[in-house]
Formats: sequence, structure tokens, C-alpha cells
Amino acid sequence: MPLLGRFLKELIHTRNEIARRPRNPLREQASVLRKLLRQAQFTDFGKKHGFGRMITQRKPSEMFRNAVPIHDYDKIFSEWWYRTLEGESDVCWSGKIKYFALSSGTAGSASKRIPITNEMIRAIRRASIKQILAMTNFNFPVESYEKGILMLGGSTSLKDKGHYFEGDLSGISAAKIPTWFQGFYKPGKTIARETDWDKKLDEIARKAPSWDIAHICGIPAWNQLMLERIIKMHGVKNIHEIWSNLTSFVHGGVAFEPYRKSFEKLLGKPITYIDTYLASEGFVAYQDRPNAKGMRLITNNGIYFEFIPFNEQNFDGDGNVKPNAESLTLSEVNDKTDYALVMSTCAGAWRYLIGDTIRFTDLQRYEIAITGRTKHFLSLCGEHLSVDNMNDAIGFVANELNIGIREFTVAGVPHGNMFTHHWFIGTDGLVDANAVKVLLDKRLKEINDDYATERQHALKEIIVDILPANLFYQWHELHGKMGGQNKFPRVLKGEKLKDWETFLQQKQTA
Repeated sequence: MPLLGRFLKELIHTRNEIARRPRNPLREQASVLRKLLRQAQFTDFGKKHGFGRMITQRKPSEMFRNAVPIHDYDKIFSEWWYRTLEGESDVCWSGKIKYFALSSGTAGSASKRIPITNEMIRAIRRASIKQILAMTNFNFPVESYEKGILMLGGSTSLKDKGHYFEGDLSGISAAKIPTWFQGFYKPGKTIARETDWDKKLDEIARKAPSWDIAHICGIPAWNQLMLERIIKMHGVKNIHEIWSNLTSFVHGGVAFEPYRKSFEKLLGKPITYIDTYLASEGFVAYQDRPNAKGMRLITNNGIYFEFIPFNEQNFDGDGNVKPNAESLTLSEVNDKTDYALVMSTCAGAWRYLIGDTIRFTDLQRYEIAITGRTKHFLSLCGEHLSVDNMNDAIGFVANELNIGIREFTVAGVPHGNMFTHHWFIGTDGLVDANAVKVLLDKRLKEINDDYATERQHALKEIIVDILPANLFYQWHELHGKMGGQNKFPRVLKGEKLKDWETFLQQKQTA
């Protein structure tokens, strides 16, 4: 029996039991808001919006909601955050901002710079430790506690922009890994600094046999590419011939179900999948128990949450929030509504619309599931097709046809006087596009009544193009978005749709 593994498991278990003391998430959220207001009261943002007055109130949440407008990225950047890039102090958070996380840019601006403060780095570290403490709930083998953890993220070699450094949040976080964890962390500091994605994958693949990895972490698409590179380089049938102790995959960024079929083809035996919700704006939630339908919202760690019902009353047809949108506190939510997530954070985001929609899966435990993006949905004629619907249907098709679907996206386009959904599906091997079309349509009718109705009226056609999966990665590379936290948009609209269509035309004529 591995003594170190047993010791670590018992230590984690003991700390986890301590951490299980009765929680009051509503009280925790009230405390977080008060702390945020107190620390930012002397910033320019805090002085303008009266944070000093708010902290004298017994319940400052209502005054906060009335005094501070909701911000999307463009609004808060153009009015406030741009000044922090120029080196100004005390704009939205006390002190200067040293780090900025570059978002994946799947909606809105092509390149977003999200402020990352020292307080936020510590908050992310605390949340990561909480997730590690929850590992004992999954009954992993004792020996897995002394094996390596491979975190596939962006480069830790950040760009020096004069007043600040910028890079992927995963790169910023990895650069700040505590000393005690470095013995477990792979791929190690040298490879983690590599900025060229292909070189990074090659280095990981070459080193892979010398590592004993039990857990891998990151976005599904990039981890799948990594595993394929390792398997191909060493001529093995599956990754367990290299990493026999691989036990879990901690994934985030996108829903895992569309990737499951193709991912599992790379394994030699079943592993445990654990969902996590680490956004560029902060660590939101993590799965802390097996078979949970959602992730536990982190309510005591530097982020104050509000929730806007995602409906026509609060959002326009393009997914933009309306000026008088109704926001709810944690005490006011239900488990039947999709909400746009709003965050105020210890990095100077105030009533910030993160762009994700969530639904509560368990109100007693305050567990949530990501259901989509505020701007990644299709409702050309009232079909109200969400990313959650799309993920479900793609997973259904993959299972029914026993194929691995690597990536997909969908666009809504005119069809005469009516409309059509144009699906672009990335998979390897021969696949019958018509069979995919029939199954997609069937499943979407089953899970979405509005879609079923509109398929009899204005939504006249479904188009499915089967593409080599590599085209999706080539498009990423063309836009400098290989690896890290970059994700392919599930819905293409406007200029991004034109760009994608032009890219495909060029590939067809090449």
C-alpha cells in the first residue's frame, strides 16, 4: 500500500470533513458583497456609485442593485477598465492591475482583457484547493494521490505590455502554482512556458512515458488533441498504455457530452469525469460529488452573484441585456429558469454580465449547470434553440451513429422567405450527412417544443455539412487561438459567420 498516497488521502479527507461544516450560502454572499464594497469604496468606481454609503446599510444589496448599472465587457472596458491598461491605480479595484487575462473571444469583442488582481489569484487558488479537498468524495484509488496532475493550459510566458502582463488565465494561474504542489504538477515550468502550441504538444508527448499521470485537467478539445499526439508518437492503442494510473479528467470551458464518444475511444478503461467552471473572470463552481447534475456554486470566495432571467423581457433578439433588466439575488432564484450570470468580483468587475447562462440543478446545495451563452442561441422565428439543446442533440447523434464528433457550430440563415439552420460538424471518418440531419432534427423536436412547432412553419430546412475536424483547429490557428482556454463558438453570427464561410471556401478551392 503506498504510504504517501494513504497519508495524502487521509489528510485531504480530514480537511474535507472540516470544510463540510454547515454552510449558509445566502449569508456568505452578503458577507462577500460587504467585503467587496469596503475594499473598493475609495476607488473611482466606488466613489461614483456610493460604496461608502452602502456599507453603512444593514442590507446593502438593494442599494447596490439600484445604484450600479449592469455592465457587459464593452461597457465596463470603454468606461473604466481601459484606464487600468494605461497604468492608473484605484479605478475599479484598489491599487494597480498587474495582470490581464485574454479571453477566448467566442462572443462580442475578438480579444477581451479581463483584470486579474492578486486577490483574484488567491481566490482562484483557494477554490482550486477546495476542489482538491473534494476528491475524496469520488473514491479514487489511494495510489492516485501521489501521482502527477497534468494541467493543459495557456503559456505561463506572459506578454509584457509595459504597465501590465497579459496571457491566458490558465497561464497566469499556472505561473503562480504554490511550491508544495509543484512536485505533482505537469508538464512542468519549462514546457508550460512554451508559446508555440504544436511544440508544446510535441514536448508533452515526448515526455509522457516518463510521467505517471493520474489526473488531467483542461478544455476537452485540446486535451483530446494532446492524448492523440501521445498515442500516435508512441504507437500505442490507447493512453492507458502510457499512463496506466490515469483516473480522472477535470474538464471545463464547454459541455463535455459532445466530446465524450470520441474522447473515450482514446482510453483503455473508464475514468471519472469531473466538471468545473473556471472563467476568465473567476472560479465560479466545481463538481464536488459523483453523479451530480451540476456544480457547487462557490459563494464565499470573492465573487458576488446576481442572476437575470434569460427571457425576452430582459434581453433583445441578439442577446443584449436591456437597460431595465431584472436581476435576482441567490435567495430569489428557482430551478426552472435559465439565468444570465452577473458577477461582482475582487478584480474590479461590477455587476458584470459574464455571457454565460446557467440553471440551478439543486437549490438545497446551490448547484448549477451551464446551459449556454447569452449570444449563442438561435431564435430566428421563435424556435429558442439553446446551446444546451445543441449539446444534447450532438451527444445523441454521436451515440446513435457510434461516431466521435470533435467540434460543431451552427448558423441561422435565410431560406427563401423562411429560415434554415446550417450545421457544420467536425468528425473524422465517413459519416452520412443525411443520417446526422435526421437524428439531429428528431432529437431537437423531442427536447424543444418551440423548435418542433417552427419546423412545421418558418424553419423550413436543416442543412448539415460534415467537415474534417482539423478544419476547426486550422480556423483557431488562423486567428491565433490554439490551445489554452480558447473554444470554438457554438453559434456563428454576423462577421464571424462570414469569416468562417470565407475560410471554408478558401479551403475548398485550395
